[in-house]
Amino acid sequence: MPGLSAELVQQLYRTPPDRFVAARDAAVAEARQAGDPTTARQLARLRRPTVAAWLVNLLAIRRPELVADLVQLADALRVAQRELRGPRLRELSAQRRAVVGALVAEVRKLAAAEPDAPPASRLPLAEVEATLNAAFSDVEVAEQVRAGRLLRAASYAGFGEVPRPQLRLVTGDDEEREEERPARRPGPQRGRPEAAPRTDRAAEQAERAAQRAARAERARQRRALDRELAKAQADQERAETELTEATGQEHDGAAVLDRLEAELAELERRRAVAEQDLSRAKLARRAAERAVTVARRRAGEVEAAVEALAAEEGDADAGGGAAD
Repeated sequence: MPGLSAELVQQLYRTPPDRFVAARDAAVAEARQAGDPTTARQLARLRRPTVAAWLVNLLAIRRPELVADLVQLADALRVAQRELRGPRLRELSAQRRAVVGALVAEVRKLAAAEPDAPPASRLPLAEVEATLNAAFSDVEVAEQVRAGRLLRAASYAGFGEVPRPQLRLVTGDDEEREEERPARRPGPQRGRPEAAPRTDRAAEQAERAAQRAARAERARQRRALDRELAKAQADQERAETELTEATGQEHDGAAVLDRLEAELAELERRRAVAEQDLSRAKLARRAAERAVTVARRRAGEVEAAVEALAAEEGDADAGGGAAD
């Protein structure tokens, strides 16, 4: 049983977003008719990209060598960031700006060659540029860009590699302990309780507890936002599907109306021709009626003349017989 081919996926993801759902549903129906339910399910799970993501996918599919250069440069830039190599980092950063600018220009050219692409004034090139810049810092974004399977535009406003390496949080506790070690006396002074260290430890514990509570609150907010984002994306997908269906129905209705108007225009033309033919037929009939009237009158006259001549001949024959 044939599986989901990379060629079919690329064909769908280089389809303009306003026709993606219809093309995907057609591919699903074709896979089901071919007796391949696995491919049909895989196709049905493909999601419609935004216009910015579609432009990046178009770049990856049409010009994979340029995207490969971007990924290679991104790897080198991340290595330089990790190794803190200043001159190399400045050199690669300049190359990054040049590469991103060239890729955005190439995206504009590719979109101009697509018949169903939005006009140049409405292309979200800023989102395309932000996504390409994010690919330099985020390995996952870079892989999605290279594969031509991006669904949403990406952005990164920070510095360094994403995800960031796990760093140890410095709260001042370590520094204080380092400073106390050489200055600490061998034992407590007589007659003085050491309340300050206990107070410091209590403050540190309270600070750490506050930090844990803040992290827990941020995690809770993130989960709530993730759920809200998933719901919003599902609503968006449903609304886009309804928009695609409504647009298709509108196009179908417009096509039916155009066809009926063309048929009506043809009927009007044929009616005008028929009216002209009828007018000519009426004129011909009237001329024929006049000709018939003239012919009938002439025939009557000739017939009367014949009858008169016959009568004269009869009288002549009768007179000759009496003389004999």
